[in-house]
Amino acid sequence: MNSNHPRRIPMVDPGDLSAAQQEVYDKIVGGKRGRLAGPLHVALHVPELAERWSAFGEYVRFEGELPQRVRELAIICVARFWNSQVEWAIHSRIAAGEGLGPEIIEAIGRGEAPEFDDELHALVYEFMRQLLEFGQVADGAYRALHERIGTKALVELTGVAGYYSLVAMTLNVHRVPMPDDAGAPLPGLPEGTPTRHPTRLPPCKTGRRNS
Repeated sequence: MNSNHPRRIPMVDPGDLSAAQQEVYDKIVGGKRGRLAGPLHVALHVPELAERWSAFGEYVRFEGELPQRVRELAIICVARFWNSQVEWAIHSRIAAGEGLGPEIIEAIGRGEAPEFDDELHALVYEFMRQLLEFGQVADGAYRALHERIGTKALVELTGVAGYYSLVAMTLNVHRVPMPDDAGAPLPGLPEGTPTRHPTRLPPCKTGRRNS
């Protein structure tokens, strides 16, 4: 990890772990992540928390019914809302790799209204926008997305919002440094700069509607 981000607590040193930490560390690096990353550098200070955190995160990130592109769209909405530089730098790059259009990623990063050609992506964005800003989703937005993706995937999407909000808050408050392989940070938000309020996501624009 680079070191130009001011830290508050030390990141866990994998070469200096207690027996309990080592057990959890081995599970984490032996799992789907393959490494100790992001907020787990903080959570491993409390190995009992880190073990449960990692298991929850593996499901939310890698398993379930949500298409990966939809999942990453939801994650970058969370990262932008909470002004999380590290979360954005990691997941905007993953979202691009999953085929989410660069113009959509850039608009969300700037806090501007993205334009979607894919109706499902527009519905997911609107669901996330309302959930993050209000802690609730209007009946119309809820029903429209539920009809498209079903109960299980909708529950998973809500889990994505909650889990990655936890990740964003942890990264922000403990000032976890940017990993060396991260993508570009959020535009107009210098690394390590606190902000008073989340960034409101504006309603999106829609182009052609895909079935």
